[in-house]
This record gives sequence, structure tokens and C-alpha cells, in this order.
Amino acid sequence: MEPKQQSLCEALDHQISTPSEATVESIRERPKGFAVLGAGGKMGFHLCLMLRKSLKMLGRSDTVYAVSRFSSVRGRQEFDAIGCETIVADLSDPDQVRHVPRVPNVFFMAGVKFGTGNDPDLLQRMNVAMPRLVAEHAREAEIVAFSTGCVYSFVAPESGGSTEADETKPIGQYANSCRGREQAFFHAGREFGTRSALIRLNYSIDCRYGVLVDLAQKVAGGHDVDVTMGYVNVIWQGDALQYIVQSLSHASAPPFVLNVTGSETLSVRELALQLGKRFGKTVNFVGEEASTAWLNNAEKSHAMFGSPPTTIDTMLDRVVDWIQKGGPLMGKPTHFETRDGSY
Repeated sequence: MEPKQQSLCEALDHQISTPSEATVESIRERPKGFAVLGAGGKMGFHLCLMLRKSLKMLGRSDTVYAVSRFSSVRGRQEFDAIGCETIVADLSDPDQVRHVPRVPNVFFMAGVKFGTGNDPDLLQRMNVAMPRLVAEHAREAEIVAFSTGCVYSFVAPESGGSTEADETKPIGQYANSCRGREQAFFHAGREFGTRSALIRLNYSIDCRYGVLVDLAQKVAGGHDVDVTMGYVNVIWQGDALQYIVQSLSHASAPPFVLNVTGSETLSVRELALQLGKRFGKTVNFVGEEASTAWLNNAEKSHAMFGSPPTTIDTMLDRVVDWIQKGGPLMGKPTHFETRDGSY
């Protein structure tokens, strides 16, 4: 990576991972020892860095274990550099799971999504069987487990989105495997009294990936924007992580379920037009907005932790500025426009 790009990434990582006062205070009350399982993915580095910053502010020297195969987004050396204790492990392997240190605070982020449409065995192993192994191994801990808004069915935009009380009716094999992941923690709660929080997240925004990056690349490149999936929810990644860390104190048996996303139901068409204005580009649309979309109502998390401070205009400005400055991208499209659940 060029020095300019490295500098941009370091500044962005710092911005995303800076904890709020409320997040630091939520860490203050936690017992010593943290583990982030599946740390090498899109959000794991920022979560680990936020934990490390919070502990430093509190004058604590807790170990933060970063556990991953480190074969995806972030390399092991990046976690070593911020003071994490790194462990290379395949969490789908029972023998390797048994060697993961047991600590009282666990964030579970591991799993697969893309490239799984024709591989149900992989989905079963990584999104259903693996969480069962982890939930049993960490049964004495309090666990925050990442899930997805895709466990709900489509709803009309005017509904305001699915709430935590709504029935889960996943569409497609991936979303059904995510419901299987959640069931692993419900089972651990019944069997062992394991306390957990399930975070149904959609969609987290970083300047290097996410729904807004997907749209911005199409608009900037003069490509057609399909508006069939006409509405989305988004949240700045730093804001999402504040909620996720604070939710650890609300872990319970059965699991505490929390939708995490932004305050608004956003029109894909309008987002593309706003990006077009910022880039000085005409936007070409294809398709017609379907009457439903995957949408979450996050009023519960906002009532508990406050409304997300980062506005959609700020997110759009940051993404456009990043692309115009030549900031590096992850090259991992969200495929948010997929309606059959096949990724």
C-alpha cells in the first residue's frame, strides 16, 4: 500500500474505533479478559482497537484475544501491532476451539456469506455447527454474537422495518443458516444458562466497503444502478460498534436480541442521486422499486444507547471524499440488491 493510502487508512481506522464515553463506562464494569472470535473480518479490527482504547483510558491491562484464521481482510500482524494477543484458529475445528482461552467477555463474529449460494455444506459447517461449538466452549462467558437483519422477511418500506418482536422468516439458504447461528445461542442459554446478546445488524458503513461504496462506485463509473431493492438501512461502522460493545452488559439467557442500524429507511434511488450530485455525474437507473425490502427497526437500540450520531449526509460525504482521494477499497461488494437470498 502506498504511504498516502496507508495514512488515509490509519486516520479512518482511528476515527471508526474511537470509543464514546458511554462505551468506555460500559467496559469499566466488565470483568477482566476479552476475546474477539472471527477478528480477521470486516469489523473485527475496529472492535479490537476500540476495546484496546477503552481499556487504556481506564488504566486497565486486560488481555484482548484476537482469534481468527487471518485469511480474509486483516492480517495477524495488524492485531499484534495494537497490542492484542493473536491466536490463529479454525473455529469450525473442535480441537482448535478447545485451545481458545476462556474469558468472561466474548464477541463472536465468525461465519461465511459470499460464495455460499451453491454450498449448503459450508453454510451448515460455518454458520450453524461452528456457533454451537463456540457457544458450548464459552458457556460460562457473556457473549455478543453477530447476526443479521436477513433473519427477518421482507417488509414494506412504510412499515418502518422489522422489530425484535417480529417472527424470523429467512429468505434463502444463507439467511436460514444465520437463524441456525442464533439458535446455537438460544440452545446454550437453555442447556448451560449461557448469557448472550444477538446483534441483528444491517448495513455497516466503512469508506472501504458497504452499500454506499457499492452505489458510489456505480455512480462514479457511469454504471446502471438497479433500484429493484429500493430501500435500505445503513449505520456508520463506528456507531454500530458503540452499540455492540455496550450490548455486552445486556447479555441474558435466553439471548437478548437487538437490531442495530440507522434511524432512517433510505431510498436507493435518492442515495444514488445524492452521490451523483457529489460526483457531478448523471445517474442511470434500471428496474422498478419492489414493494418490499430487508429493513430493520432499530428504535430499541436507539432508546437504550442514543440515536446514531453520524448522519447519512456525513456518510455520503466521507465515502465520496475517500473515493476521490484514491483511498483503497476492499473489493467486497455487499450484494445488498440480492432478493433471493443466494450469495
